[in-house]
Amino acid sequence: MPMNEQPPWGRKKKPSAPEDILAQIIQAIRDFFEGQGNGKNRKTEGPGVDKTQPDNTRGGALLAAFVVALLILQLGLSAFFTIAPGEVGVVQRFGRYDRTTEPGLHLKIPYIEQLTKVDVERVRKEEFGFRSSGQGQNSRFDRTDYEMESLMLTGDKNVIEMAWIVQYKVSDPVHFLFKVRDVPQAVRDVSEMVIRRLVGNMDFDYVLGNRDALAAAARQELQDELNDLEAGISVFTIQLQDINPPEPVKPAFNEVNEADQDMMRLVNEAEKVYNEIIPKARGSAKQIVEEAHGYAVERVNRARGEVARFQAILKEYQGSEQVTRQRMFLETMEEILPKTERLYIMEEGRNAALPLINLSAPPPQKTEQKTGQQP
Repeated sequence: MPMNEQPPWGRKKKPSAPEDILAQIIQAIRDFFEGQGNGKNRKTEGPGVDKTQPDNTRGGALLAAFVVALLILQLGLSAFFTIAPGEVGVVQRFGRYDRTTEPGLHLKIPYIEQLTKVDVERVRKEEFGFRSSGQGQNSRFDRTDYEMESLMLTGDKNVIEMAWIVQYKVSDPVHFLFKVRDVPQAVRDVSEMVIRRLVGNMDFDYVLGNRDALAAAARQELQDELNDLEAGISVFTIQLQDINPPEPVKPAFNEVNEADQDMMRLVNEAEKVYNEIIPKARGSAKQIVEEAHGYAVERVNRARGEVARFQAILKEYQGSEQVTRQRMFLETMEEILPKTERLYIMEEGRNAALPLINLSAPPPQKTEQKTGQQP
């Protein structure tokens, strides 16, 4: 056992406040002088002799001197105070706010000024619809007896169950201490009012599908309401934990969700088919339009060429009619005769035809065709 550690049976409870320390010191001094005075009285007692009065007077004077010294020491020690990092000190003089101190060592007037320390870095939270206990893996959630906090009515007259957390910090220690009597309760009341008002103006499906937008709107409205109350806090965040229908209607709600999911699946499949077929059809239609446009351009250009050719022939025909007619006849025959398999020449005054057989041509394979010619 270490030298400075007392055994369990010899330990004494240490005082935690300066007043307790001062009381113990005064009691020890009093016991000391009373014991010393009793000892002197026993030594000086005798028949007809009484010398206790001078000793008691001397002991009382020493006791008073020690008491005064200790009071002065206690006043000096209580005049100094320390503010830890992350805290601020609010000093009141005769119950009225006087000043705010930052982290560090400071001085105040004992018994006239009172100090209140406020932690401005700690994140405080309020839970709605449930209560949590423990931390980390040992944390547990209790939803019993909190249904009235979580049940609310949507804009389309549906009941919804919602749980959320409000986290906030102290932004103005003076307002936090003196403007609102119970800040945590004010946060709970205003937060519940804001959430119920927002949910009451929204449809059930919108609340389920727009959790982030709802949380952002609730945080802004909650901050505005608390600023009007001068609560001296800054809302850090609002976390929407669970948004579900009540337990009695949850099976029907799940069936509706499954139907909605099936509908969305079918819609997605239809959009997939649409995206596959429609672009292909549009491409085919565009191709047909381009081909038609090219064919139209070709026909127009061909017609223009034929018109120009006809106009040139007409000009020559007008200049030399017989020669042009003969030349056109010969050109036509040159184009037709090579394609003819069998030729018939009809003489004037005869009813029968004189066939001229092309000996160099192969035997005919097709049906005979009768062609009449005029010179």
